[in-house]
Amino acid sequence: MSAKWTATSLVVGGALATWLANAATSNHETAPAAVVRTAPIEARGAELADEIARLHDRLRPRTLPQTPVRNPFSFGSAAPKPAPVAASAAPVPTLFFPVPSAATKPESGLKLSGFAEDPGPDGAIVRTAIISSPTQLYLVKEGETVAARYRVTKLSADAVELADVNSGANLRLVLK
Repeated sequence: MSAKWTATSLVVGGALATWLANAATSNHETAPAAVVRTAPIEARGAELADEIARLHDRLRPRTLPQTPVRNPFSFGSAAPKPAPVAASAAPVPTLFFPVPSAATKPESGLKLSGFAEDPGPDGAIVRTAIISSPTQLYLVKEGETVAARYRVTKLSADAVELADVNSGANLRLVLK
């Protein structure tokens, strides 16, 4: 064998032995970890999350509610006794206010919402009342019926007078 072949095989064998020795040991250095950079949108999302947390903090009450002094839902609570009245004081008369009966003011559920004015065929202004009930909206003029119970008797600038067809009672709706 020639000296050249022996030298080449020694160099290749040494390089192979060195490579295998380095691969088998765990003392080799690792590459530094890549720096993770956040995108601008992620940074804004984090700022938004911090702001939301701050606002939630502001919604929490700083002081706890105090216990009520009295309970408005309990009857028979002890009320302070009034001071004794002197014997010379005259009794105070009680005022009596009668409650209007159902015949004078029927409960209708109707409400005057507004007015509309249109020019008539002869140039006069025709006024239409806009009356609302819990279930329907009525556009009526004088003489027309509302809810099959009332007839419009008079339209003024800010009120409508209705007459109950059954009882004849008058109902006045005022614009509020």
